[in-house]
Amino acid sequence: MAFEVIGTAAPDRDSRVQQLAELGFTWANLEDENYWIDQLVSMPNEVYQELINAAAGLWKVFDKAARFVHGNRELYASLSIPEVLWDGLDRLEMNDEGVISRYARFDFTVNQAGNIKLLELNADTPTGYVEAAIATPWLCEQYGLESPNLQMKELVRAAWEIEAPDYAACIAYGKHAEDTGTIDALVAHSERKMTCVDCLDLWIDEGVVKVGTDQIIQRMFALYPKEWMGVDDGGEALSYAIEEQFVHLFNPLHAVILQSKGLQAIIWDLHSNHSDLFTLEEHAIIKTYMLPTYMEPVLEGHYVSKSMFGREGGSVELYNEHGKLEFKDEAGFDTSVFFKRVYQQRADLPRLSFQHGHGYLLTGLFVLNGTPCGLLGRAGGIITGNASQFVAIGVKAP
Repeated sequence: MAFEVIGTAAPDRDSRVQQLAELGFTWANLEDENYWIDQLVSMPNEVYQELINAAAGLWKVFDKAARFVHGNRELYASLSIPEVLWDGLDRLEMNDEGVISRYARFDFTVNQAGNIKLLELNADTPTGYVEAAIATPWLCEQYGLESPNLQMKELVRAAWEIEAPDYAACIAYGKHAEDTGTIDALVAHSERKMTCVDCLDLWIDEGVVKVGTDQIIQRMFALYPKEWMGVDDGGEALSYAIEEQFVHLFNPLHAVILQSKGLQAIIWDLHSNHSDLFTLEEHAIIKTYMLPTYMEPVLEGHYVSKSMFGREGGSVELYNEHGKLEFKDEAGFDTSVFFKRVYQQRADLPRLSFQHGHGYLLTGLFVLNGTPCGLLGRAGGIITGNASQFVAIGVKAP
């Protein structure tokens, strides 16, 4: 069995929530909801090792696929990448192999038999860092389980030593607990002296990005989805600032290629046609760990439809074996009004029993500075959306 739920919720939740807040995880309770599940999910070491190896192989596959797409505007359009980003994608030099993005997260379904399938990659603005890097090691220690997540801080420090951002930004910094806490933790772990700002306070003067009256921003990490530059007011001005290198943004612009779920369809098509872009080993990794994914609704049944740039479950639709809609996310924003959809063979999440009830477990694994590291558990409905909860995942000793 791949997963076992251990422990029971402490009777004095408030004191534990306060302890987590002191560590930097201030949203264990969200308003009247318990976002954090006060139990632990254990994973066998052999499953964890396979997950790490799968992620390492998939990361190389995605890197190759992104470079295959780079410079091909027809493929940009197929991936639903906003046209306002195309000039920047073509003109800016890609990062070295393996580090197109230095801050990313794979999301997997791992069933109770230990079979691993990739659902998607968030290579642009993944959250859950605080839960994985701070809360998970603290919780694992209490249950005597190993937490490989302890390495996350050092990987972030190494990544930002190379990228050297002076500013870090998110929407509603200082007001939105999760994004603010994520920015604060990343800055703290980077050990850099930085200024944190609200994206909505930024303004652009002939390509120069500024905050306040006279502060010029030249190097910035931002939890701001790049695809929204094709939608938001001011998006064109920001894309121009990036393209002309008035500002260096992290993750870099090319992370948007990795971010598009359409890239999985391109990978699957290349694999199906035995492309020599991938080695035999990489073809085996694709066959084993990826799901058939297409840009058109060619699957007759048991598939998922979702936006190429969907977030938090928004736009996800699950179809049964007869091709009939079975489940649809109603809470998240459906971004398919702006971006194309992909169609992926369905692989449901494992259903686990917790003290408060049942939940379907999504297994996240961060890739930091090119290294897979950092388990993130989220439990919720059959579609992982905004109402899902955080549960720590620990690894059993071999």
